[in-house]
Amino acid sequence: MVVLDITMPGGSGLEVLGEIKKSRPNLPVLVLSMHPENQFAVRVLRRGASGYMTKESAPAELVSAIKKVIAGGRYVSAALAEKLAFYLTADTQKPPQELLSDREFQVLRLIASGKAVGEIAKELSLSVKTISTYRSRILEKMGMKNNAELMYYAIQHRLVE
Repeated sequence: MVVLDITMPGGSGLEVLGEIKKSRPNLPVLVLSMHPENQFAVRVLRRGASGYMTKESAPAELVSAIKKVIAGGRYVSAALAEKLAFYLTADTQKPPQELLSDREFQVLRLIASGKAVGEIAKELSLSVKTISTYRSRILEKMGMKNNAELMYYAIQHRLVE
């Protein structure tokens, strides 16, 4: 079993999760993160994680989650389970950020945290043009016109601290 964080020095836990699942598809992965569930839980579960919990959870809950994942189950908090059940039964649209690819979501969060396109390009080891393309796609998918709207949305929905 692997316990993985989303935010890691020099990389993304989402990318690491993808690599783990490619090389060891049956290896259970529990994501333990400082990020609220509404930011990443559904995204990591779709990528093959066996569970998601925040670091604010009680230590006893972590032990229970690890036991459940090792036994072959999946772990989500009661609050996330309720939210997932609501989405399955409600006739609602997905939140706009759910339309984004993992990389687009990562770029959205970096833009919303106030970073310039050049800074993001350097941090992700991509070209400025590539980041600009991601930004354009994000704006289009989310129906927004500029970075200010993205920042406002991200802050409102707690996608950034």
